[in-house]
Amino acid sequence: MTIESLPGSSGYLEIGNRKVTYFSNLYVVGLTVIAGIGGLLFGYDTGVISGALLYIRDEFEQVDQSSFLQETIVSMALFGAMIGAAAGGWINDAYGRKKATLSADVVFALGSIVMALAPDAYVLILGRLLVGLGVGVASVTAPLYIAEASPSEIRGGLVSTNVLMITGGQFLSYLVNLAFTEVPGTWRWMLGVSGVPAVIQFGLMLFLPESPRWLYLKKDKSNAIVVLSKIYDPHRLEEEIDQLATALEEETCKRNAVRYWDVFKSKEMRLAFLAGAGLQAFQQITGINTVMYYSPTIVQMAGFHSNQLALLLSLIVAAMNVIGTIVGIYLIDHVGRRKLALSSLLGVILSLILLAAAFFLQTYSHLNGLYGWLAVLGLVLYIAFFAPGMGPVPWTVNSEIYPESYRGVCGGMSATVNWISNLIVAQSFLSIAGALGTGPTFLILAGLAVVALVFVIVFVPETKGLTFEEVERIWKERAWGSSNSRGALLEAGNQS
Repeated sequence: MTIESLPGSSGYLEIGNRKVTYFSNLYVVGLTVIAGIGGLLFGYDTGVISGALLYIRDEFEQVDQSSFLQETIVSMALFGAMIGAAAGGWINDAYGRKKATLSADVVFALGSIVMALAPDAYVLILGRLLVGLGVGVASVTAPLYIAEASPSEIRGGLVSTNVLMITGGQFLSYLVNLAFTEVPGTWRWMLGVSGVPAVIQFGLMLFLPESPRWLYLKKDKSNAIVVLSKIYDPHRLEEEIDQLATALEEETCKRNAVRYWDVFKSKEMRLAFLAGAGLQAFQQITGINTVMYYSPTIVQMAGFHSNQLALLLSLIVAAMNVIGTIVGIYLIDHVGRRKLALSSLLGVILSLILLAAAFFLQTYSHLNGLYGWLAVLGLVLYIAFFAPGMGPVPWTVNSEIYPESYRGVCGGMSATVNWISNLIVAQSFLSIAGALGTGPTFLILAGLAVVALVFVIVFVPETKGLTFEEVERIWKERAWGSSNSRGALLEAGNQS
């Protein structure tokens, strides 16, 4: 697969004299896939609990009788991820992307063992916390590592590969859920298997290099150049080294270590963080993980009471998530981040209204079967619109909008916002749906999606095809309005 700059072109992305295709450098593809296993862990963990919860409820009566306990089993991993993401920014800056990934794998594998052996709901919650810590660190690290090892022309698509791994992990989790439905200890196998990808990534990651940008800016120039030489041809290598040298000079003039509160002292950094963290928050509060965590439960709410049928119909939702993400990888460097997010949100709003209508009609009609299928259609359309845009765009934008010295800290902070928002939605969905009804709950999510649409229009710039340095200049010019070059940069990105 290649990305073409214009219909009928030769299959290259062209910016100036640069010509790059996704698979023109298999070394970069290898780095992307191995780092993206962190996304697979992320996706598997978020998807597997939706099916496992049906069988956990069957085994533990106290869980079956308590919506709060069900929400806690789901959301404890999100609480751990929130902590892991917050710490992950610091770990990435202090110890590098590679060590951060290895530490995440160890914690995740340990958590999967605890879950599989849990004698009661409370030990299970502890295992979910440990898994969440690993997922949180990985959610910060994988996009950073991929972005810093990617040519700017195809950075969006390569970072979106991590999102494909997330959705692939979710789809895999539904397949595993179906595979173990008739096996004794059903949910234990579902949760325990999640440790396998972590072990595989740990082994492979030992043979990968550190991020070249991190190495260079930590003044390990020789190793950085060795890695860069495997990514770029000689002419482009010189250009990249010059850009890193300039970045290093700028960072040397600044403070040695960036602290969390430093982000809010600079106007341009406040604007960048607002855009990045806002996208992460709206990715969650528009309902994606309500669908992914609770889709079998939602299907059962729609009238399909069999566990196996609920999982099978949810598998269709997960498959659409994967397909939509593949479409997003193609479009993100074609259409751009901003336009993709806006079109995605428009579709999300319409599909959430359809979902709400299906549950309203089901309440006041005897045609429950018909409206049950309408609800399933709403779920599938929701994913079809969400996956290409609001799935990859927040992670891609956050991997490229911050200066090097702030990238780990801001990436960690924005990922923490994502996980906090995720936690709030996961911990409250069943309770709100029980109090207000499922239809009104989806209508609330549609209203939040409208707010998200306005936010993207006002605060998120286009960054397609721009270098890290060019993106940094956008924020300086947005903050101080002292240059006319921003329009030229955005135009260059839109024409790429």
